[in-house]
Amino acid sequence: MEELLISKFNCRRCGHRDCISQEVSMSGTGVSKIFDIDYHHYLFVSCTRCGFVEVFNPDVLRGHKSGALGTVLDIIWG
Repeated sequence: MEELLISKFNCRRCGHRDCISQEVSMSGTGVSKIFDIDYHHYLFVSCTRCGFVEVFNPDVLRGHKSGALGTVLDIIWG
């Protein structure tokens, strides 16, 4: 999925076609924040010319919610 986004990237700000991407995990609020459980995952794609960043939700792109394995591993190893 990440490779597909990179191959089709076209910056909405400057029209440049080159980008870099990074998957980012974030905690929510309440208990997940207290225990540092990162269960929100996003894909950040940045234009290498102007720095404009687009944020994508991988669950929406896939059409279904990811498995809980990453969340379980995050709980175990923090």
